[in-house]
Amino acid sequence: MRFLLFFAALLMLSSSASAAPFLVAHRGASKEAPENTLPAFKLAWSQEADAIEGDFYLTKDGHIVCFHDRDTKKITGKKLVVAESTLADLQALDVGRLQGPSFAGTRMPILREVLATVPAGKKIYIEIKCGPEITPTLLAEVKQSRLRDDQVVIIAFDPAVIAAVKKAHPQWTANWLYSFENKLKNAAANDLPELLQKLKLIKADGLSTNSHPSLTKKDIGTLRSAGFQHHVWTIDDAKTARRFLEMGSQTVTTNRPGALRKALAP
Repeated sequence: MRFLLFFAALLMLSSSASAAPFLVAHRGASKEAPENTLPAFKLAWSQEADAIEGDFYLTKDGHIVCFHDRDTKKITGKKLVVAESTLADLQALDVGRLQGPSFAGTRMPILREVLATVPAGKKIYIEIKCGPEITPTLLAEVKQSRLRDDQVVIIAFDPAVIAAVKKAHPQWTANWLYSFENKLKNAAANDLPELLQKLKLIKADGLSTNSHPSLTKKDIGTLRSAGFQHHVWTIDDAKTARRFLEMGSQTVTTNRPGALRKALAP
């Protein structure tokens, strides 16, 4: 079995460099439109993104909203803690003001609205910013959307969220987010044994990491030969994106899906 997994990983690695890159739009096309908003997601689709990625919280009154920060101060100028606020209070805020007058009046979307933008054959990466308590509502919302299981990817930094989602709905892909913060040259190799144990424990499908310079083709090969995916974020330049794709990363998350698609074209 171990040999078969290793052989399968080698096949995937050899094919990944020649395949069209799979680009995930980070909070939508967030360099050109307000992050985590419907305009940003719709723009990403128009720029041929393969998937969109958004951040989601459960509100005080049980709705799932798309927003990155714990509170709204930086984006809206008014401080509300997202998890302690109602949907009505949050949607009264302007989340487009920082991107210029053409986006003034943009409102914080709910998960249902974001799911409705996903075309057939495309995917959504749902980053959970709160805890496992969101799981029942998340399941109900996605079910109502009628997206197929293979169109939904759950990601989170909290391993308890990944474990809860895989227990509740194992058909979804769920990838654990991990940031290599150590500045040492071999930071990734040092962390890898512990990461592999954690991935197995929480039944994650893969690891999604920052583009740390210590990551090597060997590290990514080790992950994939153990049966786990590898995904990388957040990359806007073609040189770095190409390096990770050649090392075996299966997707690249970017703020500029249209520009990066053109830059990576053969």
